[in-house]
Formats: sequence, C-alpha cells, structure tokens
Amino acid sequence: MFVARSIAADHKDLIHDVSYDFHGRRMATCSSDQSVKVWDKSENGEWHCTASWKTHSGSVWRVTWAHPEFGQVLASCSFDRTAAVWEEIVGESNDKQRGLSHWIKRTTLVDSRTSVTDVKFAPKHMGLMLTTCSADGVVRIYEAPDVMNLSQWSLQHEISCKLSCSCISWNPSSSRAHPPMFAVGSDDSNVTYGGKVQIYEYNENTRKYGKAETLMTVTDAVHDIAFAPNLGRSFHVLAIATKDVRIFKLVPMRKESTSTGPTKFEVQTVAQFDNHNSQVWRVSWNITSTLLASSGDDGCVRLWKANYMDNWKCTGILKGDGSPLTGSSGQPTAMSTVVGSSVQTSQNALNGMSAGRYFFPPLDPPRAGTRYGHLLPPSSLIEHCDAEPIQPQPQALPHRLSSRSLLPLPEAEGQ
Repeated sequence: MFVARSIAADHKDLIHDVSYDFHGRRMATCSSDQSVKVWDKSENGEWHCTASWKTHSGSVWRVTWAHPEFGQVLASCSFDRTAAVWEEIVGESNDKQRGLSHWIKRTTLVDSRTSVTDVKFAPKHMGLMLTTCSADGVVRIYEAPDVMNLSQWSLQHEISCKLSCSCISWNPSSSRAHPPMFAVGSDDSNVTYGGKVQIYEYNENTRKYGKAETLMTVTDAVHDIAFAPNLGRSFHVLAIATKDVRIFKLVPMRKESTSTGPTKFEVQTVAQFDNHNSQVWRVSWNITSTLLASSGDDGCVRLWKANYMDNWKCTGILKGDGSPLTGSSGQPTAMSTVVGSSVQTSQNALNGMSAGRYFFPPLDPPRAGTRYGHLLPPSSLIEHCDAEPIQPQPQALPHRLSSRSLLPLPEAEGQ
C-alpha cells in the first residue's frame, strides 16, 4: 500500500523543488520565498526541519544534493541569475548552536546573465562537478579542484544550446563504454522549433562536449528530464515531462574505429502517456529504474511500471493530499499511446499490489546453434517425435466413490 505523510513545510510561497539525499534520510525544499529548508527523518518516520535560511534574492528554482562522499553539500539556483553551493557544519562552540546543523555558503556562481533554471551535480565517479543551465541557453560545467576547499570552483565548459534551457540531467552510467553524457531540455514555447531535448557527450580527443543527438519529436516546452539509473544496460532510458509523459530509449550505434565524433544513437519512443490531461512538471525514477513517478497540473502523482514485455502501464495514482484516487473515474486507464502494443487496464493497481510484483517471461525451448543448443536431445529422437507424435489416450473419469462401493479387504490366510 501507499503511505503518505503530510509535512507542514511553513514556506511563505510556492515550493518549486524537493530533493532527497543519497540515502533518502534527508530532504531539501526550495521556494519563491527565497529560502531553502533541510529536513531530517527521525526513527519513527517523522520529518523535522533542522535548518532554514534565505539563500537568494529571488525565487529559488532548484535544490540538489552532492554525493555524501563529498560531505553534506547542497547547491541551489535562482531567478537572481546565480547558483550557490552550501556546506553543513555541525557542532558550534557556543551552547545555543551546539548539536544543531548550520549551513554556510561556500561560493556563488555568477557567470549567468539570466535566470539559472536548473543545477545538478555530476555522477560521483567524475569527481565533484556542478552543472547549471540558464534561460540564456547556456550550460555551464564547474569543477572543484580540491574537494576539501569548496570555495574554489573553476568554469570548465560553457555550451550554447541555442534555445532557452529549463532542465538538465546527467547520465549516471559509470561504464567505461559510455562517455560522460547529459541531456538538456528547453521550455521555449515556440512549437515551430523542434528538438526541445538535446543530448551532449564528452569527447576525449577534443576534451569538449559535443551534441550527440536531438530529439526532434519533442516540440512542446519541456519542464523536467531524467535519465534512468543504468544497471549495466548497453542503452540509456530517458524520461521527459512536457504536455505529457514520454519515455525514450537511446541505443548507441556501433562506432567506426576511425570515427572521432560523438556517438550516434537510435532513438526509440518506448511510451507516451497523456493521462495527466495537463502539463507535467516533474518526472523521477526509483533507484532500480523500474518505477517512474510523474506529477502534473491535475494535482496527481502517477506511477508507471513496465512488465517483462517492456509495456508500460499505470500502477497507481495519488492525489495531492497523498490519498489514492478511488472511484470508477479514478481508476488507471489504458495508456493513450504505447508504441507497438496495447496495454489492458489494471483493475487492482490502486491498492499498490501490482507495483510490488515482478514479471518473468515464459521460457522458450532452446534452438540448435544457440547458447543453450547443447540442451537439445539427439536429432534422431527429435525426428522420431516429429514423425510420430504421441496421441494422448482418452481415459475414463473415475466414478465418485460412495460407501456402498467399498469392498471389504480379503482376510489373510491362516486367520
């Protein structure tokens, strides 16, 4: 079952972002009241605000956590054209602050000339790197050369995307077969400009990021974008929040040995849902990339899950107050568009049962020449079985026994 908890955030204005730390025990929120709040989860499951402070001189759009390997570090971005890095210090000398968390600003990044719309830390295997995107269409990548000194950040890359940027997501894959890669989305309202999602990849030869792919089918404003965690897959999965929810698969095409350009991808649309019937603002994956959550202007959070055939369906709907959507009109309906398949309505999705199930494909018999071909019986037996199939013999069903049909057991000799 889904369990929802209501938290009195006490923000004075609209909350724009909620971010969990690596372990899911801490949470940060940001708002148009120009503040960021940090919440800690107690042993009984209650969330308590442990820090609250004014961070910017404008609305705070996004807040994000660094990997705990680098300490308790937050980054925020704002309408005031800046991004900031914050570090937690615990245990002040005076009695009043002893044991309480205290966040201090380590640096302010002021390179943007317009609103900074998103900020993300790179995957930890790349080191302590921070990426921002702005309304001026520029993505900036910063690096902290010394992780012990967070006041020093150097601008490593500045990439012009030509369109106003609204969101950014790093590909979390740490495989050596996958160069560093990120996706950036645009909220440009002009639908005549296709390709509102662009994929950039790092080139070892030029030591720069180059455009690898543009999703030309995405023509509406993009509000959020999220790469799925990569658990050893050879391809990448990308979720996009626009006027609907879309899931794309990016399959790298084989690269020629002499090629020095970015990887080319075969882009496949895995699923597309317009069940929100409104603008979708956020998409988020679970850690195993088996469940996708989306939220929209319909006031609901919808959960999506794929079965073993890679057909995605809705497995749960939560209203804004956290309660499951009930009633005949609130049942999850079949997907409006699922590429290459039709998905039946899930009748028991609302009780949360289907969200915890795993689906296993039926086993096909092994074929000669395959990896499991040695499991086949000798060819002579196969030919014999094909030539003379064994017909099942009809058998009479046993009559129902009654007390009258029972016969006494014969007595043993000598008694």
